[in-house]
Amino acid sequence: MKVCVFGAGNMGARIAEVFLTHDHEVTLVDIKDEFLAGGVKRIEGDLNFLVRKEKMTAERVADLLGNHLKTSTDRNVASDADFVIEVILENMELKKDLLRDLDKICPEHTIFASNTSALSITEMAASIPHRSDKFIGCHFFNPAQIMKLVEVTRAMQTSDESFKFAYDLMTSLDKIPVAVHEGPGFVVNRILIPMMNEAIGIYADGLASPSDIDIAMQNGAGMKSGPLHTADLVGHDVNLAIMETLYRETGDPKYRPHPLLRKMVRAGWLGQKTGKGFFTYDGPFGKEVPGGDLTVR
Repeated sequence: MKVCVFGAGNMGARIAEVFLTHDHEVTLVDIKDEFLAGGVKRIEGDLNFLVRKEKMTAERVADLLGNHLKTSTDRNVASDADFVIEVILENMELKKDLLRDLDKICPEHTIFASNTSALSITEMAASIPHRSDKFIGCHFFNPAQIMKLVEVTRAMQTSDESFKFAYDLMTSLDKIPVAVHEGPGFVVNRILIPMMNEAIGIYADGLASPSDIDIAMQNGAGMKSGPLHTADLVGHDVNLAIMETLYRETGDPKYRPHPLLRKMVRAGWLGQKTGKGFFTYDGPFGKEVPGGDLTVR
């Protein structure tokens, strides 16, 4: 199947990798060659790691990267795509602009998907009205090449046929799909993001350090990763965007972002991807530095 992934950032590259390693023809698309180079570097690094672990051969990696993965800055490469998924910035107008362009480019049979973590699937579908029945949400989780869950989210317009196609496709990728009807934050983020926000509040109130908050939740609530490490992994710009969507869509004050989250985003302390969040890392996407808990004065 011919798959186009729009957005070569951390999530987009890893989603492209998932399709690539399951024998689909993949084109990774972004607005700049440097973004594409970064995406390919992430994929190559992951595949070479599998080679070192003897889970993939070097010959297989060379074949995948050389013959089955393409990159482009031209949206028109989607003119023969069977499945298109957008993984661009969490901005509704940017997403709708892309979808309206792709509506003119893609063949009638193409299934359109969004990896959005909180924005309205129904609103996106409405931007391509004559094929809104072929639009669906496929929300992968970070890191997409490892995490099994995908929220397959129906817009109001999504047909049963499109839903089944997407659900079966995710299963074929060795993912665990869950069926979701659209609602702010879907399932996981509707629960997880407010929990992170509450953990931020506990820290801001001086009750415990980031490390101790996470240790408490790991050993008292059975979490594999504590809420603040998880927040650093997701990225605080993403966390803030989801919180703002939940608050705006529901009007419920329990979803109001904590002021400390806003300040961290303004400071550029976005978590692992910038090397600093509630914990410190040895560079962007680096390993955690022991004892590097955030201190707010």
